[in-house]
Amino acid sequence: MRLVIARCSVDYAGRLTAHLPSAPRLILVKADGSVSIHADDRAYKPLNWMSPPCTLKEGSGDEANIWTVVNKAGEKLIITMEEVLHDSSHELGTDPGLIKDGVEAHLQELLADRIETLGEGYTLIRREYMTAIGPVDILCRDASGATVAVEIKRRGEIDGVEQLTRYLELLNRDPHLAPVRGVFAAQEIKPQAKVLATDRGMDCVVLDYNALRGIEDDKLRLF
Repeated sequence: MRLVIARCSVDYAGRLTAHLPSAPRLILVKADGSVSIHADDRAYKPLNWMSPPCTLKEGSGDEANIWTVVNKAGEKLIITMEEVLHDSSHELGTDPGLIKDGVEAHLQELLADRIETLGEGYTLIRREYMTAIGPVDILCRDASGATVAVEIKRRGEIDGVEQLTRYLELLNRDPHLAPVRGVFAAQEIKPQAKVLATDRGMDCVVLDYNALRGIEDDKLRLF
């Protein structure tokens, strides 16, 4: 991983355009090729980013201060360095990954095996669909062929909705997947989380653990 702290401006050119004016920022360049730009707030959410596969080209000569990141869709992230305050690289090695709660992990496995319980015609793309910011629990398609991202929790709270929101923002930048809608699934969903999820266009699904295991009625309650 390469960490660069620099005063820079950032321009994004793709399906839309966006500009970040000059300010000190942290730039992360990861081994998977992803590049993300962070401010000293917003928790871990970047101001802008480019997901892999993408290429980073550092300028030369009169344009030595310009970094250009291009993805497979031809979208560009142009970073203009004004002053580099820190530049270091670190080998992090292979990460063991997040160890999910046992019930959450089993819910994910059961729902993936019985994906049609989300609705008639649903098909599984894969479990643990990897993105630059972590794995989506389940990626699937509905009966119309539209992509659906499913985030699974034992207890559904606002932070889980925020997590799914970040995944959707990223997935919807991939033209091969977009448009992607979200399903927030949990054994229990807090009222505030349900309101936020609904406001963001997500479906909320209450999972019955025993029903998924085939012990009781195997219907899910959709809200």
